[in-house]
Amino acid sequence: MEDRMRISPADQAKYEQDFAANAVNEVAMNAVVNNGLNASAKNWELAARRNNTFSISLKQGKVTSQKSSGRCWMFAALNTMRFQMIQQLNLKNFELSQSYLFFWDKMEKSNYFLENILETLDEPLNGRLVNFLLQSPIGDGGQWDMIVNLVEKYGVVPKSAYPESVSSSASRDMVSTITTKLREYACILRKAHAAGATLEELREKKQGMMSEVYRILCICMGIPPKEFEFAYRDKDSAYHNEGTFTPKAFYDKYIGWDLNDYIGLINAPTEDKPYGHSYTVRFLGNVKEGKIVRYLNLPIEELKKAAIAQMQDGNPVWFGCDVGKCCDRSGLLDLEAFKTDELLSTTFGMTKAERLDYGHSLMTHAMVFQGVNLDENGKSTRWRVENSWGEDSGEKGWYIMSDDWFNEYVYQIVVHKKYLSEEQLAAYHAEPIQLEPWDPMGSLA
Repeated sequence: MEDRMRISPADQAKYEQDFAANAVNEVAMNAVVNNGLNASAKNWELAARRNNTFSISLKQGKVTSQKSSGRCWMFAALNTMRFQMIQQLNLKNFELSQSYLFFWDKMEKSNYFLENILETLDEPLNGRLVNFLLQSPIGDGGQWDMIVNLVEKYGVVPKSAYPESVSSSASRDMVSTITTKLREYACILRKAHAAGATLEELREKKQGMMSEVYRILCICMGIPPKEFEFAYRDKDSAYHNEGTFTPKAFYDKYIGWDLNDYIGLINAPTEDKPYGHSYTVRFLGNVKEGKIVRYLNLPIEELKKAAIAQMQDGNPVWFGCDVGKCCDRSGLLDLEAFKTDELLSTTFGMTKAERLDYGHSLMTHAMVFQGVNLDENGKSTRWRVENSWGEDSGEKGWYIMSDDWFNEYVYQIVVHKKYLSEEQLAAYHAEPIQLEPWDPMGSLA
């Protein structure tokens, strides 16, 4: 038995013999060593079958670029909103400022983190919960309900009113610096608590900490506007000067959605999350007084049905997925994008539920559905995807998703409540089941 616990010289010889027994292994080795795994496994026949026509296809402006930042969730949400403005104002192209909401998200996440530290003062420092909170206090990622919190509190502004900065386009250095401060602040607060400071005294210390975070953010990104002038030229070159707005007044006039009408649907087919129930995640959020992150878990076909209905009414759909799986950056999200199994003479047999349970997959990226192709029976066959990686990725920024890829790697969509049944709405609004902070459904796009 002890011999089977280690790799023995005899084992090594057997592995070498098994490899040499099949000449295909050497051919595969030469291809992968020289070209890399994905390049060698790429399915060129799939690219030849690419079809860019869709029975439902919404017209959007130019593809946006989040550059070297993790703001996909924010870009995707603002892309759904700018879609309405482009149609409404007869614009060729338009962008809302992603940098503006990014600034306030960093402020709110900093406060949310410090409040979480105050809430867990008596938890052991080396325990799983505090360790989890310290890992990424103000990461770039987020969820739809977190966008709702920001927009309801701070409104939105055109990109011209608060343009990109180096730190918003390439956020790593700024985030690392503020994270250093926040961990230091956590240390100060926990030590003060151990020394007998009251919660009121600790919150007084927190105010000074938040002032410092605000100062750093302003130095990195610039002071966000309280009001601005909005003027534009439409597709016909007609000039319009709309006057001066606050960010909230701008949102109310040009978008005006009641964001509480939009509901997050997830597909998590694991045993611990029965369908037909709502879920939330402990310590997941950004605005402390804002709404909690809440989802309704449904079978995948229900997500498709709701997404199709919203696009049939002329409105795009925000969604979250695991973009790193079977993704050909020439513009395909397809289970057959790479023939890695054939190249390596192996199989990959985990189900969607098993991938979630064993840490192999979770939501990593948010994009927008801008179209879908339906067959003669009204069943989806492929999906038109607006990404936020710029025009150099995909087909000038656009991707085609196969219906099978949707089944396996789409985890969340957001749709208006009118596309849900009364039973589904009741389940969504019921007291949500609380998931642990490290649950895969707590991942940030």
